Amino acid sequence: MPGRISEPVGPVDGRKVPRFAGSGSFGRLPEIDRVPDYDVAVLGAPFDSGTSYRPGARFGPMAVRQASRHLRPGHHVELDCSPFSAIQVVDAGDVPVTPFSIDEAMAQIAGHAADLLQGDRKVIAVGGDHTIALPMLRSVASAHGPVALVHFDAHLDTWDTYFNAPTTHGTIFRRVEVAPAYDHAEITSIAAATMIFDIIALLSRRALSRSPQSWAASMSLRASSAGRVNITSWLPAM
Repeated sequence: MPGRISEPVGPVDGRKVPRFAGSGSFGRLPEIDRVPDYDVAVLGAPFDSGTSYRPGARFGPMAVRQASRHLRPGHHVELDCSPFSAIQVVDAGDVPVTPFSIDEAMAQIAGHAADLLQGDRKVIAVGGDHTIALPMLRSVASAHGPVALVHFDAHLDTWDTYFNAPTTHGTIFRRVEVAPAYDHAEITSIAAATMIFDIIALLSRRALSRSPQSWAASMSLRASSAGRVNITSWLPAM
């Protein structure tokens, strides 16, 4: 983590400022320009021009921030830690991304994330449609070299093209496969709906005796053997 200059500045106390008032940052955390340094930046990527069916995910970062006003980010009982007391987390705002050019948007998101990653900092991106996973992977690979990928989604997203477009929300991991930076990356995809028959077959034989959470965790750990791990999720619950 970057060198700590001062104690972390946490979320605004809901007992001092009502949750319906004040800054609209994620979790009511400080904006990036209000603290001298940070460990983790939450970055909005309001882009949905890569979707093939229903647009609207461009409003995702705004909606996530609004919903996060209700978070009670104190001690995490299951993990036995108080994350906002241990590390400095900030809201880095949104990438001012174009809605008219997919290629230009990918470059904008990758460049913005790369700047935030400098100094071994971490970035959590909030989309946006799943196309944004591609520039995020590119920025992480640029900083750290080949990485492993843990992919939570209903689909594999490995189509080659869609209506002759090579970069969409359903083709991004085909683009990862052909990029030299990922030649040695490991990709673990969890809960792919395109494999639903296999999953039903496994369930019928009770092959999945562990909880879904422990199964997903074990898959993540297996992928992490490659070193750096990039986790991407289309699922809002993640």
